[in-house]
Amino acid sequence: MDYIYESHRIYVKNEEGKVIVNATFPFITHGVVNVDHTYVDPSLRGQGIASQLMHEVHKHAKSLNYKVVATCPYAVVWFKKHPDLTDIIDDEVQAKLAPECQV
Repeated sequence: MDYIYESHRIYVKNEEGKVIVNATFPFITHGVVNVDHTYVDPSLRGQGIASQLMHEVHKHAKSLNYKVVATCPYAVVWFKKHPDLTDIIDDEVQAKLAPECQV
């Protein structure tokens, strides 16, 4: 996949220019972003692409020294399944912002 990186978004477009994979993570406070949305086109689901996307989010956030909270249901579950990658989670902000989404 040819991921396109922006400061608060990672996505992939198909040959027609349609976004087929997308994750957004806007700032919620200085240095802390919220993974608030992930999307994989239905034609690509079931192939592990959402997990690959989250690995890219983790890598990108870490490279920019961002701390992360997750409110996207998929992102919350993904971090729970990958406790070795929760090093970027801001537990304090996560607890305040979305206590029901504790990672």
